[in-house]
Order: sequence, then C-alpha cells, then structure tokens
Amino acid sequence: MILSRQILTILLLLSTLGCKKAYDPNPELITIDLERGDFILCSAGRFGDVDFLTSCSENTRETFNLAISLLHSFEYVEAEKAFVKVIDADPSCSMAYWGVAMSIYHSLWMQSDKSYLQKGVKLLEIANKFQLSEKEKDYLDAICVFYMDWETVKPETRKNLYEKKMETLYHKYRNDAETAIFYALALRAAANPNDKTYAKQKKSGKILEDLFEKYPNHPGIAHYIIHNYDYPELAYKALNTARRYAQIAPASAHAQHMPSHIFTRLGLWEESIKSNINSTESARCYSESINPSGHWDEELHGMDYLVYAYLQIGDNSKAKEQYDYLKTFDLVFPANFKVAYSSAAIPTRIAIENKNWLEASTLQLPKSNIDWGSFPWQTAILHFGKILGLVHIGSISDAENELEILKGLHQELADQNDNYKANQVLIQINSAEAWIKFAKGNRKEALVYMLKASELESNTSKHAVTPCEVLPADELLGDLYLQLNEPTQALKAYEFSLKNHPNRFNSIYGAATAAKLLGHENKSKHYFESLVKLTKNAGCDRPELNEAKKNLNLI
Repeated sequence: MILSRQILTILLLLSTLGCKKAYDPNPELITIDLERGDFILCSAGRFGDVDFLTSCSENTRETFNLAISLLHSFEYVEAEKAFVKVIDADPSCSMAYWGVAMSIYHSLWMQSDKSYLQKGVKLLEIANKFQLSEKEKDYLDAICVFYMDWETVKPETRKNLYEKKMETLYHKYRNDAETAIFYALALRAAANPNDKTYAKQKKSGKILEDLFEKYPNHPGIAHYIIHNYDYPELAYKALNTARRYAQIAPASAHAQHMPSHIFTRLGLWEESIKSNINSTESARCYSESINPSGHWDEELHGMDYLVYAYLQIGDNSKAKEQYDYLKTFDLVFPANFKVAYSSAAIPTRIAIENKNWLEASTLQLPKSNIDWGSFPWQTAILHFGKILGLVHIGSISDAENELEILKGLHQELADQNDNYKANQVLIQINSAEAWIKFAKGNRKEALVYMLKASELESNTSKHAVTPCEVLPADELLGDLYLQLNEPTQALKAYEFSLKNHPNRFNSIYGAATAAKLLGHENKSKHYFESLVKLTKNAGCDRPELNEAKKNLNLI
C-alpha cells in the first residue's frame, strides 16, 4: 500500500497553501523532458535524514530535502520529480536544476542513451542565469564539468574532472556534511576498476565512516560506504553499515537491496536472500504503481542477486521460480544495462552453476522490450554460457561459432573504448578458448588460456551490477585442473576462488573433491561438512550434496 504518497501530497499541499508568493512557470523548461507527477513511494515514506541548505524559497525546503534523500538512495526518477516540484514552486531555485542534473547523472554507471547529457546541459544553462550564492555557484560549476563537451570528452575524463572539482569544494567547505558526502561519491565514481589497491574507495570510505558517527541516519553515508567496500578484500568493513542501511531508508527498494552486496561478498546467503526478497517486493509495488504490466529495473537487479544466493545454498527450486517469473516479463523499464544484465545472467547462472550443459547449450536471450544490440557485454554472458554447454555435450564446431560471436562483441566494446566491459568479455573469451582446446585434446594450450583468464579476472574489480561473475575464472581453472588430473593445482585454484567468493557451492565441492583425491582426509571432510552446513535449510537435491553426505556417512 502506498501510504507515503498520500502523506506527502497532503504535506506539500499544506505548504503550498501557506505560501504567500506566487511563481510563474519557467518557459525555458517547455522543451525539456522532465519527470512530473505524484511521488510513488511504497512504504511509510522514510528515506533517512538530510538537511541541505539552499537559498531557495523556504516553502520548498521539505521537498528539496526529500529529493536529496531520494537521490542518495538512487531513487532517481522520484528524486527528479521532487526537484521538478521545487522548480515549479520556485523557478529561480538554481539548486533544483542542479538536483535534476544530479538525478540523471547516475554516477556509478554510465547510461547508454546519451539524451540525458543534452538534458543536463540545458538545465545547467538555465540554472546559471539566476542569482547564486557562492556555494551554489561552486556546486553548479562542479557538475558542469561532467556535462560540458560530452560529445568530445570521454566519460571517464569527465568523471575525474568532476571529482577534482568536488575535492576543491570539500576542502573549501570543511564543515558541510553534504559537500563531503557528494565528494565521497565522486571519488568512488572515479575509481579505476583495475586498481586493486582500492585507493579512492578507501579514501572515500574513511570520509564517510567519520561522518557516519555524527549522522547515523543519513542514507547517502550508509549507501556509499557499502559501494566503497563492495569487494572481497574490503567487505568486512561495511557489514555493520549494511545491516543498518535498510532501517535508515526503509522506503527505498534500492536501500533494501544494497546490504546484499556486502552479504554476497561475505557469503552470508540467508541475509542476502532476505534483503532481496524485501527489495523485490518493494520494487514490484513501485512497478504496479507506474505500469501494472511492466517491471522496474530494481526488481530485476534484486532478482539476479536473489537467484545467485539461492544457487549457493543449492536451492534450485527457488532459483527456477525466479527464472520462470522472469520469462513472463514482456515489458521492463527502463530497459537499461541493469535489466539487460539480470535478464542474461539469471538463466545462464542456473544452467552452468548446475552443470546442466544441455540446457546451457540452448540458452536464448529473453524476450522483452530490451534492445540487446545496445548491450554487448550483457549479451556476451549468454553466449559464454552457451559455449560451455556446447563444449561439454561435444558440439565443438557450434561452440567455435559462438566463440566468434563472443569475439565480435568484444571488438564492439573495444571500438566503443569501453575498456572495463571489453576486458570482462576478454576473460570469457580466454575461458571459452581453454575449454574448446581441452575438448580438442590440446591440453597444454587449454591450461595457458585458462591461466590467462584467471590472471585477467584477478586484476579486475567486480562491477556493482553483478553479485558475481557467472562462473569465476579461478573456479573454472580448478575444474580444468581436475580434468587434467592435477588435484594439487585444482585445490589451490578452488581455495583461491573461495578466498574471493566465500561459501560458493561449486568451489567448496571442488575443493572437497580435490582434497579427497590427494588423500587429505581432514581437509576433504572439512569441505564436505561445509557443503552440508551451507545447504541445511534449502531442501537441496543436488548430486554434489548427496556425495558429500555419503563421504560423511550421513546416508
């Protein structure tokens, strides 16, 4: 039930009625596509506590702070609506135009549709025409560097320019919490995904941790701490924050989901499942309010994390329920990179995590309104899974044909200078080459390719959109070593995989198998016991679990 929309509408009407000054609409906005309408917030409406001071009309302050809260939880559409409501009430409120520009920025992932950049330029041009305080001018100048020259300057460069601008403001306004929080987010957004020292993430995290003590109910602080530490090496630093964020902003579907990033990094599957059940339920409420026949991207994002967690506890029944549900989707909105990733990853994960190679060999892109031609990285996931399936059922020539498609997708990303995603597909290409070579009897070449894939993946950070690679390269390396009858190397590969992906079902089983082959009875027993413990609440019927129980004399 959408309680908050009614509450907020009443509050906003009362504040408008109490305002003596009338404003005329800004005619310059006519040509700009802005989000308008009632707020759609599926809970009691709590998004955390913020206090962002501006020189805008006093009667817009409550709405402006709501907009900032929504922005900090990446509720971008509703944030834009709130900022636009401020603009409609006070057309000279320059910071509301800034707010819309921030709401369409989506700093942690770049949108494929470039129209938002043109929109941002127009908004900031209008905002700069009004009388500005010094701080407001600084804020506008900062975000302007991201939108300026967008047609000729790479997104990464513009992100870095924005970060530098916010760093200047951070030092200039040392006592302003919001400036520090937005600077911390800019740092995280500009972090190099290939920097395994996580220098910017740690710097950002330290700023936020210090602020969290003073502002324990601020949604942005909690949210961005999680994003900064969403890595195997750092996740432990955000566990307490992860367990708090959903309570700070219970009205946000994204806030319900975000803790599962940390739970996933730490292999806390039951907590991840609970987090994403709450998130997807909230997202469905939002979808039904916008378009009852459609599905919001936040729902699909949560579903991918939910499926991944179910698979790690061996609950195929629940995982397949999510996939069957996904197959009913005809309309998704917005049809963006998150939706494309989840739609490709969910069926691929279910097939290849279960080593159901026949099912993997027949994977097809889900039918919905997604323009798959705009998402080569996501499309590559399905083709990669298909290659593994084809190799294992002996259809080598078909696998080689799929490999050519994979290489074409890699080239497409390389031509777009999308280096991170191109590298992700390159990892898949090397893994695919390895298993094709192995199937053709070229054992040495197979190992060379698989080691290369493992090295590439070890030097690359995980993208925030995914709970995990559809199959970690280190785990695939362990599988190959077992096929090569090298259990010592297999055990090392599986244990390295578990270091980066704690409590992964297949890595635990692989480690148990390798240890058993080596005669390491205690270690084998430890891993088999871990598998039994991992699956105890899932009703798991996977053959690996039965083998574990037999080895432990439980059946």
